[in-house]
Amino acid sequence: MIKLTPAERAALRAEAHGLNPVVMIGEAGLTEAVMKEIDASLDAHGLIKVRVFGDEREARIAIYERVCEELEAAPVQHIGKLLVLYRPKKEAVKERSTRTGKGMREVTIVKPSPSGTKKPTVTKVLLKGNERVTAGGNIKRAKPRQASTKKNALNK
Repeated sequence: MIKLTPAERAALRAEAHGLNPVVMIGEAGLTEAVMKEIDASLDAHGLIKVRVFGDEREARIAIYERVCEELEAAPVQHIGKLLVLYRPKKEAVKERSTRTGKGMREVTIVKPSPSGTKKPTVTKVLLKGNERVTAGGNIKRAKPRQASTKKNALNK
């Protein structure tokens, strides 16, 4: 089980405030399928809420402790029938074959024909980090960053 400092726990409680429960535990209790779903949700989100339908407080506390222990999660908060759990997300290794260097990426632009009866034109373009493709299929550069006149005067 992960140990959190009170400051970390308070920050996670604040972050979880706007979340909706992603897993609901019904009358069947904590089944293997529910545990797999909680595990998948923790991998995807890191911080989740779980709703437990049951009136027994001791049973909810037992579920809370069992989930935290088996899934190596940190207990953040237990209010009524809501349980808040946290586990750091696992870093997924993503390789993008379309990257050709620092800031360069390959984009496919599909433009429909002007008449609408012919095939669309498909072009592959390399974009720099400050370029984007508009809805019309044109390439636009980001505007240069404005410099402060006061800072320029100080640097001279």
